[in-house]
Amino acid sequence: MSTAAKTALVKIAFEKASLRISIDEILPLRQLTPSVLKSVKYAQIAASIAEVGIIEPPVVVRDSTDRNRFHLLDGHIRVDILRARGETEVVCLVATEDEAFTYHKRISRIAIIQEHKMILKAIEKGVSEERLARALNVNITSIRHKRSLLEGICPEVVDLLKDRHVPINTFGELKKLKSIRQIEAAELMMAMNKYSISYAKSLVAATPESQLVRGTKTVKGLSQQQIDMMEGESATLDREFKAIEQDYGSDHLDVILATGYVARLLENARVVRHLAHRHPDILAEFQKIAEVQKAA
Repeated sequence: MSTAAKTALVKIAFEKASLRISIDEILPLRQLTPSVLKSVKYAQIAASIAEVGIIEPPVVVRDSTDRNRFHLLDGHIRVDILRARGETEVVCLVATEDEAFTYHKRISRIAIIQEHKMILKAIEKGVSEERLARALNVNITSIRHKRSLLEGICPEVVDLLKDRHVPINTFGELKKLKSIRQIEAAELMMAMNKYSISYAKSLVAATPESQLVRGTKTVKGLSQQQIDMMEGESATLDREFKAIEQDYGSDHLDVILATGYVARLLENARVVRHLAHRHPDILAEFQKIAEVQKAA
């Protein structure tokens, strides 16, 4: 198959050009709560828009019946702030499909890596670090740390942690590791759902010297036996994580098939009556499974 043919099979996620849209034509999918309106995040975004404008365009999708009206998938706070400021239009990215589930699943989008990328975009547009610090109401040192956040971090780790809320100092610990070990450490953090600086330091401490960046000092106060034990525990956890990862796909498929089958069973009135009379406890469990399947 030619490259052109392959490209034709891949559906483009967004329309090719961004679009300036009237804010009145954008329908939000949710209302902002009073707590969000009073939050620090809302105030920071408002200050940023006032100082440097919109850095990341909101994402919308066309209405299925009226292509001149749009549903807001991502950027509710930004659009609300613009409306409150009296703005009438905003430049948006137009999605080709309604990916509302994806955006809602990641409703807290300002993870540290995303913030880093937004800062780089602003600087590329000529916004000074001092102006960014004022806009975000933070110390200029914080802006500089976030600007250089990913220096020394391998691309695979950036991709793994791009949507995770990782403390900035954790990246400092990851930079002490060589690329392969960085990836292992990131996968372990995700498996444990732990991204703290203390956990990152323990992973560095359990890393053989051969996998440390040159010049990195080994942790003082640990005996060789303790270091060997930590390395062993880290390797065991890594193996267990990879085994779970390999089994996840088939296990997930089995669960989908099983829940689908149970849901189909409960559509049969005779089966439901039989279970209700003979096995009410099983029926109750089946109904719970069916509810989970519907919610998914």
